[in-house]
Amino acid sequence: MTYRVCFVCTGNICRSPMVESVFRARVAEAGLDGLIEVDSAGTGGWHEGEHADPRTVSVLEEHGYGSEHVARRFQRSWFARLDLVIALDTGHLSDLRRLARTDEDARKIRLLRSYDPAAGADLDVPDPYYGGRDGFEECLEMVEAASTGLLAAVREELEGRAA
Repeated sequence: MTYRVCFVCTGNICRSPMVESVFRARVAEAGLDGLIEVDSAGTGGWHEGEHADPRTVSVLEEHGYGSEHVARRFQRSWFARLDLVIALDTGHLSDLRRLARTDEDARKIRLLRSYDPAAGADLDVPDPYYGGRDGFEECLEMVEAASTGLLAAVREELEGRAA
C-alpha cells in the first residue's frame, strides 16, 4: 500500500517544490520509491500551472536534485487520499486545519521542521520569494535537515502497516 505525502506552502513555487524534490530523492536513496508517493501544492492558486521559481530550480540543480514541477492549489478533497500533509510554516498549518473537515484529516497535518530535532522553537521555513538567493539556500538547508527525520517517521509508519 502506497504512503502519500503532500508538502504545502503558499504558492507552490518555492518551498514546497523544493522539499518535494529533496524528499523524493531521500525516498529513492532509501529504496522506498515504490512505497512512498511525494507531491506538493500551495494554499493559494496564484501560480497554478507555473513552473517552480527559477531560484528554486537553480539551488536544487546546484545541489543535485531534480526540479520538474508545475504549481497547483491544495484541494480539501485530497485529505481522503493522503497519509500526511506537511505545512512549511504556521500560516499554512492554520490554512490546512481550516480545510480539514474531520479530526482524521486534521491529524494528518504536520509542520515540516517538527521532524528536525535541531530546529528549536521556530518551526517555520521562511519564505524566500521576496529575497535573494541566500534565502533559497537557507530554505534548502532547513528542508534537508527535516527530510531525514521525516523519512524516519514515514518509514516507521510503513513498518507499522506491514506488521
